[in-house]
Amino acid sequence: MRMVRQKTQIKKIENLAARQVTFSKRRRGLFKKAQELCTLCDVDIALIVFSATGKLFHYSPSSMNQVLEKHRLLQTRNVGELRQPSHEMQIASRNFGILSNELAEKSTALRQMKGEDLKGLDLKELDKLEAMIESGLVKVVKTKEQKMLKEISTLKEKEAQLREENIHLKQQFAMMHLCIEKMGIHEQCGHHPSWELTIGNLKSRDQPQNYNNNSDTCLKLG
Repeated sequence: MRMVRQKTQIKKIENLAARQVTFSKRRRGLFKKAQELCTLCDVDIALIVFSATGKLFHYSPSSMNQVLEKHRLLQTRNVGELRQPSHEMQIASRNFGILSNELAEKSTALRQMKGEDLKGLDLKELDKLEAMIESGLVKVVKTKEQKMLKEISTLKEKEAQLREENIHLKQQFAMMHLCIEKMGIHEQCGHHPSWELTIGNLKSRDQPQNYNNNSDTCLKLG
């Protein structure tokens, strides 16, 4: 049977001797992987390891100090870039400030048009505010009149349509009444609209009878 290798569980090794052995093996393997990475990809690596006892182990294909200095300079530059806002951020911040000021001004003007926050205005500003309110009121009244006239026109059109329909219904009712009157005159005169079927020389098989040629039997359907 083929032996299956069990996966090592990653947790702290309690046995001190086993822990030191594992540290030594894995440290050598880590430094070997770092050396291979430097050779294959032509990169600079600075690897620093402190053991549990405080002993220092390090690896770098070039000078450790040069790699650390490069790291320090890049980190300082990146921090400076983060602290200094970009040009787009400056423009966005400026636009936000302008919009905030405009919003505050519009809000104040709206409250003043409602009759609030008027104590800080002088006579000239009050006159200007009064003129603005009067101008807006004239526009509101004009728009309201236009809406009312349009609604009245619509109602008049509906009224005219209803009048036409009323006249048409009256004409139909008059025609029906005239027809009813004509039917009443026919009834008074004894004339009824009917269909007459004349049957001559009617004979019965059960009771044979003779009829004259001049006598007819009429069936009136009315």
